[in-house]
Amino acid sequence: MIERVRVAVVGVGNNTSALVQGLALYRQSGSLVGIRRPTIDGLGVGDIDIVAAFATSAEKIGQDLTEAIFLPPNNFPRLNCDLPRAGVPVTKGLIDASGVQRVAAALAGAEVLLYSAPSGRPETAQAYAEAAHTAGVAFINTTSDPVARDSRLLGRFEAAGLPLLGDDLASQFGTSVLHNALLRLLQERGLTLVSSYQVNLGGTEDFRNLVENPDSKKQSKLNALSAGGDVEVAPLGYLPHLASQKVAHLNLEAQGWGETAVSLDVKLKVHDPSGAAGVNIDLIRIAASALRNGRGGHAAEATSLLKSPPGTAI
Repeated sequence: MIERVRVAVVGVGNNTSALVQGLALYRQSGSLVGIRRPTIDGLGVGDIDIVAAFATSAEKIGQDLTEAIFLPPNNFPRLNCDLPRAGVPVTKGLIDASGVQRVAAALAGAEVLLYSAPSGRPETAQAYAEAAHTAGVAFINTTSDPVARDSRLLGRFEAAGLPLLGDDLASQFGTSVLHNALLRLLQERGLTLVSSYQVNLGGTEDFRNLVENPDSKKQSKLNALSAGGDVEVAPLGYLPHLASQKVAHLNLEAQGWGETAVSLDVKLKVHDPSGAAGVNIDLIRIAASALRNGRGGHAAEATSLLKSPPGTAI
C-alpha cells in the first residue's frame, strides 16, 4: 500500500478550506467529479494527510484546522461531507525571516510545504522556502511572489534533491486558462489579434489583498498569456458580496479573411478557491513523487499548472 503524502500548509484561508473539505468529500464519496488526474505515480486524491498548518490570524492560531477554515473572513461554502477534527492545531506563522528555524522544526514529518498565503509578501514567501529547504521538504509556491523564479534559490533546492514548484498556480478553469485557450484558438484558425483584455472581480481576502498589492499578480497573469498583440489585464476589483466567487469578463478583437472584424465577449463565474484546490491536489502529488524519487528543483510536469514557472518574467 502506497504511503500517504504528509503535507503542511501555510495560510488557512479559502483555498485551504476548499482543499481540506474536498479531501474529505472525495474520500467519503469516491467521486471523480472535478478531478483531472485520479492518480499520479500511484497517489490518489485521498492519499493526502495534512499534518501541520501555519497562519498569522490570532483567531485561527490554536484552533483545530477543520474549525479554523470556517472562521471569518473565510467565505468558501461548506461542502456536502462529514469533516472530522483533523487533530492539527493551527500554528503561528511567519511575519519575517526571524522564525525560519522554528517553522523548520515544526515541519518534522512533513514531505511537502504548500504555500497558500496571500500574494504580495515576497519576503515571507522566501522565508517559508528557506524553512522548507532547512527541513528537507518540497516547497510549492501558489502565489505570484517570485520564489521558483529565483535562480539561486532554485539551484539550492535542485542541489539538495528537493522539489521547488511555482510560481502562481493556474486555476483549474480560471480566467488565465480560458483567455490563453481563446488566444491560441485565434492563432490556430489564422485570425490576427487586434486587442484583448480581461477583468477580474472577486470577494475573497486574497482579492482584497491583491487590490492593494497588484504588481506581481499582473505580471504573473501576463506571463500566462502566450500570445502576441495588445493584451491587457485590468486591475483586480474587490467586491465583498461575491464571497468566494470570481466573475471574469474577457474580450477579444481580431481580424479574419479580408481584414473583416471578429469580436468575442465571454463571462466566466467560478468559485475561485475550488479552482485552486483542483490544481493544488496535482501539485502536491507531483512534488511528493519528485521528492521520493530524488528529483530536486523544478518538475517539468508541473509547468502547465503554473502561471509563472521558472524562466518567466518577474
